Amino acid sequence: MKRIYVNEDWCLGCHLCEYYCTFANSGEVDLISALKGKPINSFVKVENKDKITFAVSCRHCDNPKCLTACISGALQKNADGIVVIDKSKCVGCRSCIMMCPFGAIKINENNVASKCELCTNNFSKTPLCVANCPNNAIVFKE
Repeated sequence: MKRIYVNEDWCLGCHLCEYYCTFANSGEVDLISALKGKPINSFVKVENKDKITFAVSCRHCDNPKCLTACISGALQKNADGIVVIDKSKCVGCRSCIMMCPFGAIKINENNVASKCELCTNNFSKTPLCVANCPNNAIVFKE
């Protein structure tokens, strides 16, 4: 299965991945409409620890702890191996957040878990964070 990988040596810390992730999941038709006057609501987060910059997002684990922690069955692994959330089933208990070792799940404004789903719910075959990284620090590969 293809996954997102980050090369920390190449990450510039520019946060463009966060902007494009917000755009990809906004439902807007252009980047400006998705971002202008609105908070950045990204499923990828740029971290800077001890002078090392890297992007953190869902790893779509082989044996996801978040999935087993989900009391409502909202988290599922689809046929492609992508961990997805059925938002209609989520009860907002935050069990998945506590179990994710990467901190990649958050609760949205509707008290529903949300996370990176590799841009499967929008118009892109390649995640926009990957396609728009200026230094190719984020890649999408097997």
